[in-house]
Amino acid sequence: MRVFVTGASGWIGSAVVPELVAAGHQVVGLARSDGSAAAVEALGAGVRRGSLDDLDSLAAGAAEADGVIHLAFKHDFADYAGAGHTERAAIETLASTLEGSGRPLLFAAGTAVVQPGQVITEHDRAVGGADSPRGGGEELALRYADRGVRTVSLRFAPTVHGAGDHGFVATLVDVARRTGVAGYVGDGGNRWSAVHVQDAARLVVRALEHSAPGSAVHAVAEEGIPTRVIAEAIGDQLGLPARSIAPEDAAEHFGWIGMFFGLDLPASSAITQQALRWTPSGPTLLADLGADHYTR
Repeated sequence: MRVFVTGASGWIGSAVVPELVAAGHQVVGLARSDGSAAAVEALGAGVRRGSLDDLDSLAAGAAEADGVIHLAFKHDFADYAGAGHTERAAIETLASTLEGSGRPLLFAAGTAVVQPGQVITEHDRAVGGADSPRGGGEELALRYADRGVRTVSLRFAPTVHGAGDHGFVATLVDVARRTGVAGYVGDGGNRWSAVHVQDAARLVVRALEHSAPGSAVHAVAEEGIPTRVIAEAIGDQLGLPARSIAPEDAAEHFGWIGMFFGLDLPASSAITQQALRWTPSGPTLLADLGADHYTR
């Protein structure tokens, strides 16, 4: 299969592309810069120059492909609404290009809050609308399942971890270094799910090859780790105390990540594991923190 991948040089994409190549697929990655193009080529993929803002490049890449995996996202949390609008336009462009073809469109999404304390499953649906998180891209894309596109939502855990991760957990480590404490919000009982990046990459390939139109798959290995436990592990590695941060002070203490670290985001992958015969086998988040992948 010829697969067009956005975000091919990113954290998750750089793990997904080698898995696709190893499975026998031909990969073309979207690259905005010379550095990204070189990184994509080093992974064994071809390159299409363009960006999320260049909708013509997205449409052309999708038109030439047998399937699309959309992993790119503007991680601009200073303008999160704007990032969501960009995401919505990208998904609409990709989906409309594939409309009526039966070809797959897999797209990165996140697990979402359903009700406090409720573990989200693959059957739960995210809130839609242009002003929703990530531009309501999941709700928009899944509409195309009835329009001849094999749309599949790839719901990644809040932390997709491993050596080299520069995402949420790395940001929490940086905040701890800056403030001198490994903080958590309130009593730290709210939970984050987690998955190792290689487990996530294997799942993406399985989903490309086997998932049904309109489905959601959960890239989740650990259902929910209390954020207090995550903070304590960070503190242990840095030699800093773990401390509760009052919810009203979270934004000031943590910066942009404060709005996420106080959420309760447990998620199950039982349906995904059974349907796609996927069994996570990589290190746990605490094992990666203990291996000093984030603090050296």
